[in-house]
Amino acid sequence: MKVQNKYRAQPVRDDDGYFASKKEHRHWQTLKLRERAGEISKLERQVRFHLEHNGIRICDYVADFVYFEGQRRVVCDVKGFITPDFRLRSRMMKAFLSIDVETV
Repeated sequence: MKVQNKYRAQPVRDDDGYFASKKEHRHWQTLKLRERAGEISKLERQVRFHLEHNGIRICDYVADFVYFEGQRRVVCDVKGFITPDFRLRSRMMKAFLSIDVETV
C-alpha cells in the first residue's frame, strides 16, 4: 500500500538525491542551471541552521536551498503553501540569526 503525503507532495529521487516534492526538484534543476550560467554560486541543498536563544537549543531549521547571488546569501524554501510550523521557524530565523527565508 502506497502512503500518501499529508500535503499531497509527490517525492522525487534522482542522481542528485531525494526531493520532498516535484516542485522542489524542479526548483533545484533551475538553480543548477543558474549556477552553471554564473548567475548564482555556492549552491547547497538541505542546509541545517541551529536555532538557539541564550545558549538553549530551541530547534533546527533545514533550508531546502542556500546559495549566493553576488554577495547576498539566499536561504530558500519551496512550499506548496505556508504552514504554521514554517511561519514560526522562519520568524525564529529572522529573530535569532537575522536571516530572511525566501519561499518559492
